[in-house]
Formats: sequence, C-alpha cells, structure tokens
Amino acid sequence: MKKIILASASPRRRELLTLIDMNFEVIPSKGREIMISNIPENVVSALSEQKAYEVWSCLPDRRDLIVIGADTVVSIDGKILGKPKDNEDAYSMLSMLSGREHEVFTGVTLITLERGEEIIKTFYESTKVTFMTLTDEEILDYIASGEPLDKAGAYGIQDGSAKFVTGINGDYYNVVGLPVCRLYRELKSIDANLTNVGF
Repeated sequence: MKKIILASASPRRRELLTLIDMNFEVIPSKGREIMISNIPENVVSALSEQKAYEVWSCLPDRRDLIVIGADTVVSIDGKILGKPKDNEDAYSMLSMLSGREHEVFTGVTLITLERGEEIIKTFYESTKVTFMTLTDEEILDYIASGEPLDKAGAYGIQDGSAKFVTGINGDYYNVVGLPVCRLYRELKSIDANLTNVGF
C-alpha cells in the first residue's frame, strides 16, 4: 500500500483525511499561490496542483507515495473569495454572502508514480450553501471570534458560522475543505490496496 502525504497545513483537512481511516504524513506546501484564472474550478484545480507538486518535487524518494494537494474557494456573483486579508475584508465577504446562495469549490490533486512514470490526477467538487440574512451585530460578533480569518469566504461551516446556514446542496465535507468520498474513490483508483484501509 502506498504511503499518503498531505501537502497542507490545514487542521481541518488533516481531520477530514482521518475519516478515510488510514495513516498519512503531513508536509505542508509553503510556496506562493499563483492564480491563473478567474473561473473557480480552474483556480482550485491549479492551486491544488501547485501545492501537491511543490511537496512532491522536494521528496528524495517518490516510490510508493501519493501526495495530496487541495485548495478551497467561495464563489458569488462571479467573484472568487479566498481567505480574508483582515477583519474589514472578512466583513465585506460575509456581507456579500448574507441572505444569499453561494458556491464552494475544492480542488484536489493526487501525484504518484506508476511503473516509474509520474501520474497527476486533478479533480474538483462544488457545493451550494445558503446563508440567512445577517445583521451587522452577527457579522461583527463572528469576526470578533477570530474564526473567519483563515478560511475561504471568511467562514467555516463547522464552526460558529453554522448557525447562519439555512441550506446546503452537495458534499458538506467539501465545504469544510476536502470532498472525502470523492477523494476516497480517486485514491482507490490509484491504489487498489486502499480498500483495506488502516495500514
């Protein structure tokens, strides 16, 4: 069975990957993220590949490895919302999401070797999320918690913003940061031994 390496410092992605019930190592990517598109699915696909390949290229021995890179953005009105720069940016994002439906995209890249040949597989999932109409006080209280600043779209559906969500259409875990079921299927397509999880 191949060893899994998660190229992410996100504690949420680490937690989600444990749901697949397998051992893995975390080696966060540290490079600067370069957006080459304004189309959400293209952005997350490209950024996930950048992250995965940065870690992959630094590994001295790549045999029997699978590196996983991932990236998440929120999209509304044709705008891509990544992590807010500051509280003011977080306020602007949450105001935009208030009372409306938006879409969350997560791109995932898997890199491995097959018969000595480098294999790169990239995919994405999207989930629609609807927020209730938020008051200024609700937005400011949530920002004061500090939770929005390290999350795409300035919120984490698994934290204090859960009370704002009136509906979700798609994979909940995709909104948290990793589409667990799709990832499991894709990992199995690369390494059939993953059906015997927990190595």
